[in-house]
Amino acid sequence: MRKFRIPKPPTATNKSIRFPDDVIKQVEDAIRGTSCSFSAFVVEAVRVALDNLREEEDENEKE
Repeated sequence: MRKFRIPKPPTATNKSIRFPDDVIKQVEDAIRGTSCSFSAFVVEAVRVALDNLREEEDENEKE
């Protein structure tokens, strides 16, 4: 059996970012009715974008 450990939240740093109004509206529309926050949505979107870039770099290195 795995031993229970109190989880440590990941470290985070505040960054101030300017978003175009139309992007803010689209994100807010996408998360409306969900339990997702604006910040959580943006963090996940950036993670996916970084993964995609990494995959593209890996594919380019193979060529």
